[in-house]
Amino acid sequence: MSGKRSIFEEVDSADTKARSTPRGGMIDAGRRGARGATRLWLMVLFALVVAMIAVGGLTRLTDSGLSITEWKPVTGALPPMSEAHWMEEFDKYRAIPQYEIINKGMSLAEFKVIYWWEWGHRQLGRVIGLVWAVGFVGFLLARQVPVGWTGRFLLLGALGGAQGAIGWWMVASGLTGDMVAVASYRLATHLGLAFVILGLIAWYVFLLGREDRELMQARRAREARLFGLSTGLMHFAFLQILLGALVAGIDAGRTFTDWPLMAGGVLPPGMMELQPWWRNFFENPGMVQFIHRVSGYLLLAFAVVVWLRGRRSAHAATRGAFTAVFAVLLLQIVLGIMTVLYIAPWQLAIVHQLVAVLLWVLILRARFLSQYPRATSIRGG
Repeated sequence: MSGKRSIFEEVDSADTKARSTPRGGMIDAGRRGARGATRLWLMVLFALVVAMIAVGGLTRLTDSGLSITEWKPVTGALPPMSEAHWMEEFDKYRAIPQYEIINKGMSLAEFKVIYWWEWGHRQLGRVIGLVWAVGFVGFLLARQVPVGWTGRFLLLGALGGAQGAIGWWMVASGLTGDMVAVASYRLATHLGLAFVILGLIAWYVFLLGREDRELMQARRAREARLFGLSTGLMHFAFLQILLGALVAGIDAGRTFTDWPLMAGGVLPPGMMELQPWWRNFFENPGMVQFIHRVSGYLLLAFAVVVWLRGRRSAHAATRGAFTAVFAVLLLQIVLGIMTVLYIAPWQLAIVHQLVAVLLWVLILRARFLSQYPRATSIRGG
């Protein structure tokens, strides 16, 4: 009897010892993949998308977006290689309304300038697609995609492909009828999707920057109310970005160049002069700029509320993140006012667009830290 008891005691003792032995990293065991390498790949994609937004903005500001009148995703990668090919492209451009109404008499040399802007914009899109494809397939074949991330990476590729199709849908709107530029609502769709892609990449980079076990622990300290407020701020900022694209699409920023009034009044003249009435919200410069301004004021008011709540966070990193958001938002508002007062020169316009990118990422970072606060930043810790 004592022998049997001794056996059970030994087994129990060994089992207890095994259970009590720390085995760190259990959450991450077998599921890490190449987290560091995939994160670096995403950071490269992020930088390329930011460059794409900047080049796209300059393409619009130089009125170059309609210089290539066909969509050839593969063969279009090669520019004209001879004078005869250049003349073919020039003849296609001279057949669209923009040339007849705006650029009639343009020389071949002048055409080449706008052609190269649009070609560079499309080429950068191809480079982004190639970097995504090579990275994704490479990590997949090497079985280094972290568990649960295959679908996320595929989503980025699908959205990138959709962005190319939407880009052509946008360009096609300016090739017929009396159009001398692309439709503003299509431009807003194109830019909006670019910010969605950029936001997803940024969020994925934040997630991959910390271990799964650390994220699970951090989520227990999640600040739900602050996360909800930052989510609202994210959506509000996205709406303002779309409204900015509508302003840019019809050059509304160069129509009313005084501030805080518009043409000397609170309301711009002719706000509802277009028929049918709904066109005013997309095509009337006074109405579109007025909505963009009012939305900016409301965004600022809401941002003050979010910032004051963010300052009460128990985590220093979170407090700093919300302060950074508020500071950059103030900078963006000043840039917006200057862009109006100086009649939207391309230098100010492109800086205004790039600061919007910075603000967008900072809002996402503040939101992320509300969801996954850093434990080492607890006040007084």
